[in-house]
Amino acid sequence: MAQITVRMAQTPADFDIARGLCFEWLDWHWRAFPADGPRNGNPMNPAAFQTEDDNLESIHARPQGAILLAEVDGNPAGCVMYHASEPGVAEIKHLFVNEGGRGHGLGRLLLEQMFTAMIADDYRMVHFSSARFLADARRLYETVGFKDIAQPDGFPQHFRDFVYFMERPLV
Repeated sequence: MAQITVRMAQTPADFDIARGLCFEWLDWHWRAFPADGPRNGNPMNPAAFQTEDDNLESIHARPQGAILLAEVDGNPAGCVMYHASEPGVAEIKHLFVNEGGRGHGLGRLLLEQMFTAMIADDYRMVHFSSARFLADARRLYETVGFKDIAQPDGFPQHFRDFVYFMERPLV
């Protein structure tokens, strides 16, 4: 049986692991969904993605945010991040389980431990956006209680058919 651990990133080495997982996700994404490849305006445009990745520690800094890392048998296998989007409301970013970590329930485990951390950080609600074609991820979000919400005012029209938004109360 595999040894599964989930922990909060705290050290420079942990943040490097998170960065590596983010770029592993980006590489997987482009292989799995080549039609969604890098283009201007895409949040996964390499330059935009690199800027966000360079600032992971500050974007998800404690106590308003966190990065959780999952390992399988001591090997990095997944991550999830969150930060404040408004008072009492957190936003999820970058839930990812790599191909070596799949089949162990890591996505659900990362979300459940993230909810616990969010509650300890005094959040009452969590929300996120994701691409419609990531159907497996959507099913996971639905099983842990997320519900669809309207796209926010000002959301770019050219992305409206490709992105959905969900939220879930924490308390």
